[in-house]
Amino acid sequence: MWRATVLTIFPEMFPGPLGASLAGKASANGLWSLETVDVRDFTTDRHRSVDDTPAGGGAGMIMRADVLGRAIDAVTGDGRPRLLMSARGRPLNQAWVRELVQGPGVVAVCGRFEGVDERVITGRGLVEVSIGDYVLAGGELAAMVLIDACVRLIPGVMGKECSAADESFSLGLIEYPQFTRPQVWEGLAIPQVLTSGDHGKVDSWRRAEAERLTRERRPDLWAVYQAHPLPALPRKPPPYPPPLAGEGRVGVRGRVGRGKGSPKR
Repeated sequence: MWRATVLTIFPEMFPGPLGASLAGKASANGLWSLETVDVRDFTTDRHRSVDDTPAGGGAGMIMRADVLGRAIDAVTGDGRPRLLMSARGRPLNQAWVRELVQGPGVVAVCGRFEGVDERVITGRGLVEVSIGDYVLAGGELAAMVLIDACVRLIPGVMGKECSAADESFSLGLIEYPQFTRPQVWEGLAIPQVLTSGDHGKVDSWRRAEAERLTRERRPDLWAVYQAHPLPALPRKPPPYPPPLAGEGRVGVRGRVGRGKGSPKR
């Protein structure tokens, strides 16, 4: 089972969104587990203080190394990476998420205030992780983002009908546009190629659109992709199911609409 342990001074924030939708169902089915550790439980004063003024002066407060160190030490050392959610950390990307999913789980430390004493970062081998170039009030939301990104890739979480193979970033490109019923909405029609039944043309269109969007919106990814492009599409399309008649033919994912037993939208 993939395990996530979160160290925080606000354990009541969890599971939050991780207890709903795919992540919540997967947890209930035993595919992953979430544990929270209240850092304040490792304080020694009656005020349960976890922070103090910065050495050298300056604004704000800093999380103490001794308190946070004891909290980290209380988590079982089972080979899981110790991650500190930090705006100055290594940017989280899909490749790193896939790497984390292959392991036993993560220990996510949520900083607060102006930061964490550098000595606990080096002393406990914390790897700093950033989810973007902006600053949050604390690491809890960032930890939820990281865990959600990992959990959805655990085998069995998304189900047989879902695949992460052609999602944004999985192949070095952002995802192509998606369409579904109705066939025409407010005068806008589904691109004809997606209802043609020609799966080779569908694949080519999707590749071209993914490349176009990546080039326009993410020049950083486009530069990497140009250096290492995807292989050419196969001449013969894979044996997809035959297209449905009428407006249901919207691409290689097959039937559009609710499956048997699916809830109404």
